[in-house]
Amino acid sequence: MAGSRPGDRDAVAKVIEDWARERPELDTSPLEVLARLHRSFLRYSTRLTTSIERHGLSVAGFDVLTALRRSGKPFRLTAGQLADSGLVSSAGVTLRIDRLEKDGLIVRERDADDRRVVYSRLTDKGLTTVDTVFAEHLDNERRMLGGLSPSERRQLARLLRRLEDSILESDEEPPGAAQ
Repeated sequence: MAGSRPGDRDAVAKVIEDWARERPELDTSPLEVLARLHRSFLRYSTRLTTSIERHGLSVAGFDVLTALRRSGKPFRLTAGQLADSGLVSSAGVTLRIDRLEKDGLIVRERDADDRRVVYSRLTDKGLTTVDTVFAEHLDNERRMLGGLSPSERRQLARLLRRLEDSILESDEEPPGAAQ
């Protein structure tokens, strides 16, 4: 397997071989894609978490900071807008905001026209932190993709988009439906 260290076994190939021996009538071809995707995600997730936690942040907290940063000046959103950003669950937004506020990375501000609306806004410290951590995050991801050419990266991105669409479309099919 490309990118493996000498002596490493291709665990997915081994699983597929085992199933072929034990249940040769089953089509295990989905494992070739999804098991590899899962293993890649686990390795990616570990590297992502380690990189972000070095800065005293959780991945969820980092997601809040990046959503605020991407929103543009004045770098503020409501809890509902943060939840709608798709990276933060609505249930966890308040806890994440509390932690980031305690760390001095964001402040809560009431809307001047409607006091019921509360924004979370990046502080100067929060802006500096998210800019630093995000740049490191991209460098980390670039290293992880170093074994792929730019063309392969674009192709993989297109295929992963198609995979995501395929998974969403599969929700419309009843489980066990003939393929």
